[in-house]
Amino acid sequence: MVHNKKEFTGGLVALALFFAVLFYMFQPMFNGLNSMAYLDALYNSISKGSVYYIPMAGEAAQKVEGKDVNLVLHYVDENIATQSAAQMTAAGVAATVKGTDVEVTGSLKAILDASIADADYMYHNDGDSVSAKYAGINPRRASYNWWVTLAQIDRALSHQEEFAAAKVVNTVQTRAVETAYNYFKIEPLHITDKLGTVIFSLAFYVFYTLWYGFAILWVFEGWGLRLSH
Repeated sequence: MVHNKKEFTGGLVALALFFAVLFYMFQPMFNGLNSMAYLDALYNSISKGSVYYIPMAGEAAQKVEGKDVNLVLHYVDENIATQSAAQMTAAGVAATVKGTDVEVTGSLKAILDASIADADYMYHNDGDSVSAKYAGINPRRASYNWWVTLAQIDRALSHQEEFAAAKVVNTVQTRAVETAYNYFKIEPLHITDKLGTVIFSLAFYVFYTLWYGFAILWVFEGWGLRLSH
């Protein structure tokens, strides 16, 4: 038995309109993307536009100017070890492969500078320049190799109690290499470029959530359900 037909009917109509709008939002309205995919891409682009840490990583690398290292890096795969050694060799560092281990001797800054340069290419979606440096290797693979290599260098330096140098390596790994890898192929945007869209999407999200909540409330109240102590 419906307690309040007017409220119950209003709730059903609000729910029907809610799902009609939801259906419409899942249509490919934005260059083949539905509204969810479009906003996801938009916020990824805005996020990328705020995380250009390459200059900061370059400044951090200056702190290890003139520092040479002699390390043995341990990899889980011979292929990664071989590719990583080739990338370090291209940076001007001696890297000798022994199975899954790589013995590295040379300038720490040269390694960091090479990884930062590749991260800059990746951030600007220029994977071809990375591939050209390393005999056609997939740019994501090259970036991943740097990430693994810097993690191993960080660990090795920490074992040698070279904590200041290890911190610099970690900064380059997480702020430059990792960020550029994660955002590869995404076009960067500043929030001011799409400020109107951002404000509308946030306001609509709040309104749409309340819309659903009130529709459910009206249905159940019209039905005669009440919360009581």
